[in-house]
Amino acid sequence: MEIKEGKNRFYIGESEKEPVAEIVFSYKKTDIIVIERTFVSEELRGQNIAGQLLQRVVDKARREGLKIIPECTYAKKVMNRGEDYKDVLYDFKK
Repeated sequence: MEIKEGKNRFYIGESEKEPVAEIVFSYKKTDIIVIERTFVSEELRGQNIAGQLLQRVVDKARREGLKIIPECTYAKKVMNRGEDYKDVLYDFKK
């Protein structure tokens, strides 16, 4: 399954307007991404699609020197467990 990059999103499907799975983000500042929403259609659930989409955002953040604020419940849950994402998580205490 091919993950494509659209405008402020990574998605699976024929078009950005009708994805079967997507992770949507926005830029809070030029160096901060806010993950707003993750969606995976019923037929794709249970295949770690959301995890793959999240990883694409994380890879982008690492490549471009960005920090991430995970607002959607899925991204927040995954990114706040363990140390795997500590390098890209935005630190509100700074």
